[in-house]
Amino acid sequence: LFSLAFALFSQAQVKIAVTNRYPFDRSGELVEISAAEVGTLNASMVIKDSTNQEVPYQLLYKGKTTPQAILFPVNVKTGTKNVYTLSAGNASEVQAKTFARFVPERKDDFAWENDIAAYRMYGPALKADNPSNGVDLWLKRTDELVVDSFYRGELKYGKSYHVDHGQGLDCYKVGKTLGAGGVAPYTDSTLWVGSHFNSYKILENGPLRSVFTLYYDTVKVNGKLYKQEITITADAGSVVNKAVVKLTGPAQNLKLATGVVLHDGKGRLQKGGDLIVYGENAVSDAGANIGNHYVAVIHPVKGAVYKQDNVHALLISDYKPGSEFTYYFGGGWSQWKFPTQKEWLAAVQQANKQFKYPLTIAVVK
Repeated sequence: LFSLAFALFSQAQVKIAVTNRYPFDRSGELVEISAAEVGTLNASMVIKDSTNQEVPYQLLYKGKTTPQAILFPVNVKTGTKNVYTLSAGNASEVQAKTFARFVPERKDDFAWENDIAAYRMYGPALKADNPSNGVDLWLKRTDELVVDSFYRGELKYGKSYHVDHGQGLDCYKVGKTLGAGGVAPYTDSTLWVGSHFNSYKILENGPLRSVFTLYYDTVKVNGKLYKQEITITADAGSVVNKAVVKLTGPAQNLKLATGVVLHDGKGRLQKGGDLIVYGENAVSDAGANIGNHYVAVIHPVKGAVYKQDNVHALLISDYKPGSEFTYYFGGGWSQWKFPTQKEWLAAVQQANKQFKYPLTIAVVK
């Protein structure tokens, strides 16, 4: 049956129309279409756009043993349609632009990246250091993958990733905060910043999208214990990661707060109804000024309340235990793609518009 399905597919072409009905162009945006809509998916396929140029793609498995969907970047100007053709063939190798892995050799970090920035969150081997569940930001100035080389250089060769050797560095400080876009329960003016994750699961791992879940076994909220999971999606070309959060445990009135640490508070803070953008000086461990780094949180839930304290800028929403809550977070650097905070803000606003106004995708005959 599989052979027959492949033979039928190899003789046919599937045309996928991507329509942009909104008043802004879409460039390099990733779209996904399921196997149920296009037929059997496998690695012996090629995608081409309306100009007959090959387009990179990734098969998504979503926890199954066979591909469940196909993911590829599209370019569609406002008010137009671009038709992509999926057919049998030998595709060119796709440059990996996302990556995620557990890092046991560095006290159980979990690190991930795309072509904009890299990140990490803290694992159980760091328990004695009282870590938070906040997000650490690594600054990049290359679209190449750096996570493995940064760790290898630090741990094997003594080449500190707190110093920029040409591809970027880690100069961001998290401490016991939400860092660059973490999330925590919020009750009665108390932000319940968490601790390390306990386990993880990688669901997809590049080249265009990486997806993983971190599990937290004991989240303390107002004297009660919860379990929390956060599933993070990193897409090539995206300035933000998608995060889907779920807490399970006793029923009580809860809110969820997402936000960024303000460090010394001397940076430039910009906020709207559903987003926070913050930029500040980036300083290496050696004390060198290396431009500005930027962070952002997008909170798509209507009615989010903004709050600022001495440590964080937060967006706070009502939350019911057992439900899923989605938000977006990310970071960037003036040395790579965003010379000023104006460019960073524009990129975050563009991403926010893309989430609100999705492209129309359909299989056409």
